[in-house]
Amino acid sequence: MEKSPEQIAREKLHHSLQRKMRQASMQYGLLQDGDRILIGLSGGKDSLALVELLGEQTQIYVPHIEVLAVHVSVENIGYQSDLDYLEQFCTQHHVRFVHRVTHYEEQAPSHQNKTHCFLCAHYRRKALLAAAKELNCNKIAFGHHRDDILQTLLMNMIYDGNISTMPPRLQLDKMPIQIIRPLCLIDEKDLAQYAQMVGYRQQVKQCPFEHDSSRTRVCDLFKELEQLNPNVRDSLWAAMNNIKNQYLIN
Repeated sequence: MEKSPEQIAREKLHHSLQRKMRQASMQYGLLQDGDRILIGLSGGKDSLALVELLGEQTQIYVPHIEVLAVHVSVENIGYQSDLDYLEQFCTQHHVRFVHRVTHYEEQAPSHQNKTHCFLCAHYRRKALLAAAKELNCNKIAFGHHRDDILQTLLMNMIYDGNISTMPPRLQLDKMPIQIIRPLCLIDEKDLAQYAQMVGYRQQVKQCPFEHDSSRTRVCDLFKELEQLNPNVRDSLWAAMNNIKNQYLIN
């Protein structure tokens, strides 16, 4: 039976996502034989794509990896995911699904002047690290794409006064666990297009703070930068590997 144009386009994009993830793995040493990887499954399109792509990798025997996905619910943040859908999605893609629940004390002294986004991310990350240790995982994979990494670069420069970002691979100092970002070479627009093509479900209730954050404002800044240079993402990515120390203030 002849394939429809939509099916051909979907398969072509899927192949492109697979290719870029393999390229990232080879370039940054993300996947090794025997890895047991925990995926931080938020329920958004990026983490769903990561489940699908890494789930496919488990069916390929070089490198041979095991993958499971952990969804952390933060009780006192008003977002909500369809847990049945997440579990069904993971099972469909050969990935074990695990659910954890946490909450944070907003009024704790150490949390003064911290944003909801910071606190939510902090406690979700803490729960994922605990789950990785409990489930004997040596790596935690996040669905951060290239835009996330570049936006973090700009955020750290603008708000924190340093030049840093989320690296594709990070060895934690206090735990024998690596953080990896297999989607680091993929642009968000491609993930959004693929999510629409295959019909990923959105979260039942989006985070009430997601449209009022520093990252949202930096996303808007990115759109302005694209007006100056349509290839701004390529330029910024190249800049992270082209630091000229002699022309910086030491």
